[in-house]
Amino acid sequence: MKKLIGLLGLLAMLTVACGTSVQPPVFQPPVATPMIDATSYPTVQAPEVNTSQSASGFSVSLQRAWRDGKQVYADVCYSLPDSSDWTIWAAHFEYGGQAVSEFSSTMLSKQDSVGGQPGQRCDELGFYVPPDADLSSASLTIESLGAYPTGDEYCSLYMPKIQQKLNERNLGITLGCAADANGAMTMQIVGKPDAMSEQDAEQIVFSDEFYTVPGPWLFPVSLGQ
Repeated sequence: MKKLIGLLGLLAMLTVACGTSVQPPVFQPPVATPMIDATSYPTVQAPEVNTSQSASGFSVSLQRAWRDGKQVYADVCYSLPDSSDWTIWAAHFEYGGQAVSEFSSTMLSKQDSVGGQPGQRCDELGFYVPPDADLSSASLTIESLGAYPTGDEYCSLYMPKIQQKLNERNLGITLGCAADANGAMTMQIVGKPDAMSEQDAEQIVFSDEFYTVPGPWLFPVSLGQ
C-alpha cells in the first residue's frame, strides 16, 4: 500500500513538472528621448528692409532677409531690362570669410512694363549655412541679372546688340539670320577672320556677357551669432 501511494505521488510530481512552462523574461530596452537644442536652429529677421541699390542703370532692392535654421532667405526685387525672362543669374552670400554661391530661387511676383516704366520681378533666394555660423556681419551680393534667349530672340532682340559689341572690338565677325529646318529664324556667323576657328567665334558670339546685366548690388545683413 505504501509503495502504491509513493508511486502515485511520483506520477503527480512528474505531471506537474511536465505541464508547467516557465517563460524567460522579455527584455525591453529603454527608449531614448532625443535632445533637441532649439538654439542650434535659430530664426532671426534682419533689420534691413527695402534697401535699394543701382548698378549698370538697373535697380535691385532687398525687401527682407531672415535666417531659419540652416537656411538664409532673402526677398529681392529688381527692374527688368526688357520683356525677356530675366532672373538673378549669379549671387553669393558671404559671412565670416566664407562665400556661398549656390542658391535656390523662387519667383514671388512679376509686373510687366507699363507706361514706359520698366517691369519688376521679385524672387526669394535661399542659401545653406551651418546652424552655428556667425552671421552677425554678413552680406548678400547680387552679381548679375540674366535672360538666356530663346531661339527666335537671337535674331529679333539680341543680334543687333551683339553685332555692335563685335564691331566696337574690331573682331571682324559678321552675324546674320537664316531659317532652320523648322522655319524658325536662327542667328548664324556669316563672316570671321580666317585665323579664327569656328569654335572660337562661337564662344565669343554666344558668350553670357550679351545676355546678362552686371552688378554688383551689395547688401550688408545682420542675422545674429
